Amino acid sequence: MARLLSVNVGLPRDIEWKGRTVHTGSWKYPLQGRCMAKPTGLDGDGQGDLGGHGGEQRAVLAYQIESYRYWQERLSREAFTYGQFSENFTIDGLPDDAVCVGDVYRIGGAVFEVTQPRVTCYRVGIRMNEPRMAALLTSSGRPGFYMRVLEQGEVGAGDEIVLLRSAKERMTIEQMNALLYSANHPRDQLERALRIDALSPGWRGSFKAMLGSIDAGVTSGNAGLAQAATSNAAPAGFRKLQVTAIERESADVLSFVFEATDNEPLPLPRPGQYVVLKINRTSGEPPLFRSYSLSGAPSIRQYRISVKIEPHGAGGSHLRDHVRVGDTLNVSAPRGSFVLEEGKGPLVLMSAGIGATPVLAMLRALSSAGSERDVLWLYATRDGEHHPFADEARSLLRTMKHARSHICYSAPGTDDRIGERFDATGRMSRAILEGAGIAKDADVYICGPTRFMNDMKDTLVGIGMDGRRVHMERFGGVESLNPGIVDAPLRAPHLPRCAASEGPNVSFARSQITVHWNAATYGSLLELAEACDVPVRWSCRTGVCHNCESGLVSGSVDYDPEPLDKAADGNVLICCAQPKGDVVIDL
Repeated sequence: MARLLSVNVGLPRDIEWKGRTVHTGSWKYPLQGRCMAKPTGLDGDGQGDLGGHGGEQRAVLAYQIESYRYWQERLSREAFTYGQFSENFTIDGLPDDAVCVGDVYRIGGAVFEVTQPRVTCYRVGIRMNEPRMAALLTSSGRPGFYMRVLEQGEVGAGDEIVLLRSAKERMTIEQMNALLYSANHPRDQLERALRIDALSPGWRGSFKAMLGSIDAGVTSGNAGLAQAATSNAAPAGFRKLQVTAIERESADVLSFVFEATDNEPLPLPRPGQYVVLKINRTSGEPPLFRSYSLSGAPSIRQYRISVKIEPHGAGGSHLRDHVRVGDTLNVSAPRGSFVLEEGKGPLVLMSAGIGATPVLAMLRALSSAGSERDVLWLYATRDGEHHPFADEARSLLRTMKHARSHICYSAPGTDDRIGERFDATGRMSRAILEGAGIAKDADVYICGPTRFMNDMKDTLVGIGMDGRRVHMERFGGVESLNPGIVDAPLRAPHLPRCAASEGPNVSFARSQITVHWNAATYGSLLELAEACDVPVRWSCRTGVCHNCESGLVSGSVDYDPEPLDKAADGNVLICCAQPKGDVVIDL
């Protein structure tokens, strides 16, 4: 008979880790006496990160005493105390290779249903004083499992664990865990998992994404963990393209048109994507890497980028001063997940300044397809002199039956007449958005300065739109994900302190940082990026979760530890990667 050995609880607290403060509920301690198990969890217990732990689907975490013994031997450790693995229930019996999602148990006065394997993150490594613990738990097939509370009641150490009913579809925790995190994702097993009603929504969504990836013919990457990175992966490397046209779009914007020199087709971009340019300077300094959105119609014959020439911008100034028609430049394949998705519902394409470039490509694609969608073009700039693509956008909008626009000038010039080139004076505001009549079910694509995008998203949510329908392009890189980190200061990307003077060059293209790799200082590309305050996403830090999956623009890497499932071709898991030579990362 399976038995509950210990009930462990603990409230979140702040701990120091690598010079940072982490808010975590990983420290659980045995409870003397009994406690109430409720749909939201155990009395006296809490989680520091409700995005990955806790909630009704993950109310209680269970771990087996047999796995305790396994890890004592594997890690050469002395006896562990109950709660060592951050679990609420330390149990004797119910191993991960026998318990199935959907099994229902009575423990004491409460009834529980198994919903999913435990999702591991870096904090269990802190708790265990073993940085690779997240990967070890997952790869061993011993993650433990979450349960939801079907009937609340009191529980306590010594309670018997009684199986009330078995899941109709038998898939063990070990099998479910391997299906998501390993390199093997058979369609029949994914379909089988999705037939289990008790499976938590998060895992259900991952398996649906994996099926969709198979249907789309994607042959690399794990869409269940990094759907956008997998579906929009691009091959590493640069291709020499020739400049065939240079066009002035406004007082401070130039467009450059590129074509292949070998008559071979270019990779077809998705509307909204960008390319990375490798700009070799005549001064002998290291090359510049700059990311520019494609502003033309998606084409396999030519690419167009549009560049704002900033007063002190090295990339734009070099292109303006040194690049001429007939020159060749090194250009990456199109990349990025800010792309126009298919659909029939209303669309809002919103931008400010040079942020118009990716949404202009979306507008061109809609026009070329003869779209009958309701399209609203919202644009903000200073004045007519600094209004790129004004005539182009108007022409495109006229080709569509249900398209309209609203243009704001914050400081119109003397020749700018309201009602002709623009519709309102001032900045984009709530009043303008409400007056524009945005449909609540519209998909919104926003690009521009970070503050503009954040303000517009908050405003849209404030007038009743679903924030999940609002998509934003961040020129400076990804939106950071650093779970549990408290009060981390926001700094612009910079060279690290005591930067090395030799070693392979690591370039973070979107952050415009290039630094020498020093293996004695940094264990991974993630650690180097953090030292430069480059925006990054991560959770496990050991090659499990794929949150850190990023584009590998050029170069190659080694892995230590080896990830459980590889990144998509052309991508890299920066949390466990080290450069083999010069590399360019799309961050």
